[in-house]
Amino acid sequence: MKSKVTKVLFIFIAVLCFSAVNAQNKIDFVEYDLPNGLHVILHKDNSTPIVAVTISYHVGSKNEEPQRTGFTHFFEHLMFEGSENIARGEFDKIAMNAGAQLNANTSFDRTFYYLLLPSNQLELGLWMESERMLHLRIDSIGVETQRSVIKEERKQSYDNRPYGSLMEKIFSNAYTEHSYRWTPIGSAESINSATLEEFMEFHSIYYVPNNATLSIAGDIDYDQAKVLVEKYFSGIPKGKKEIKRPTIVEPAMTAEKRDTIYDNIQLPLVAQAYHIPAMGTPDHYALSMLTTLLSEGESSRFNKAIVDQQQKALFVGAYPMALEDPGLFMVFGITNMGVQPENLEESINKEIERVQNEDLSDREFEKLRNQIEVNFVTRNSTMAGIAESLSDYHIYYKDANLINTELQRFMNVTKDDIKRVANQYLTKSNRVVLYYLPKQSM
Repeated sequence: MKSKVTKVLFIFIAVLCFSAVNAQNKIDFVEYDLPNGLHVILHKDNSTPIVAVTISYHVGSKNEEPQRTGFTHFFEHLMFEGSENIARGEFDKIAMNAGAQLNANTSFDRTFYYLLLPSNQLELGLWMESERMLHLRIDSIGVETQRSVIKEERKQSYDNRPYGSLMEKIFSNAYTEHSYRWTPIGSAESINSATLEEFMEFHSIYYVPNNATLSIAGDIDYDQAKVLVEKYFSGIPKGKKEIKRPTIVEPAMTAEKRDTIYDNIQLPLVAQAYHIPAMGTPDHYALSMLTTLLSEGESSRFNKAIVDQQQKALFVGAYPMALEDPGLFMVFGITNMGVQPENLEESINKEIERVQNEDLSDREFEKLRNQIEVNFVTRNSTMAGIAESLSDYHIYYKDANLINTELQRFMNVTKDDIKRVANQYLTKSNRVVLYYLPKQSM
């Protein structure tokens, strides 16, 4: 009882805090373009002596060719190899010696790099990012090193991990034409057979200032930051090659697709994937709220009905894979011992049918809206989070100010909207269903 009271109190306080912050402390920023096309976003917050220096390149796995997948993920690693002025293996050491944290991530649509530094090291962070934009070391030693690293990563995270192939199987079944049909990890064969020249060509197209957003948030002075950005980035030449964007539209599904995968697992897994509109569309917000209703928290519908009451699953969750092009609404469930996957799937379907046929109560809807507000508080509670949000909003929507206004799009969603999208998109003819079964059951 105490933990539930604490949780309710936390949500209530967080929502109050968000309302106060949203009303009085809008996230201010300035943005501009350098002549070479680099988009720059600056947010000043002098409350702590920390600054996040981030760069997003508008390139993800969907920009790859079918015979050469995994290039963006490969470059996520290669960008830490060093440059003309940073010796091989020294990039991480320089950052850590300055008290920095650093990392990167690759998605279907973009690649994001960040350095979180003491604010007196802002110039160092900008120099390091400009070095790998202009002078990245792409040579046979680095390429061969990263080939080995990625092979090992694939073995550990995909090939030898229970359910490790799940995302690849979902996307390869859900997409037949669009380049979302492969995931960012790509294929080992593509990376193994690619030449040094192919990697260099890919880099020259996408890792250029006119395909990048530099987002800086934290303890900065705007004028000083602009001077440093000019110093380190204005001299980088604009890319001269065409930046390729996929134009293929995935055909609408007309019939359910089912598949069974046998894996080194103990308990079966059931997965469903429904095609949904792209991020930023009105229905995207309703579908996102639907996943929260179904699976976020101990009191979510999936958890209460299927895990607690029926005890058919160890876990059931829903996740909206919101993408720049139309994405997927995904549902996953791992059965309890002795439960057949057909029984779990039946329970999942019944909970979805409840949303399709019954109206949400006012109380449940208000709780759902509060959860969305808390998620916003959490996402933009750090300098790295703010920098990433500003960058993402610019890349995907050309409107960085959505960091201040997007919440209203969620608040505009009605109970009828949630019911409508459940009926419109979560249909049998619009889904892929996968069963993961233990190999010994073959």
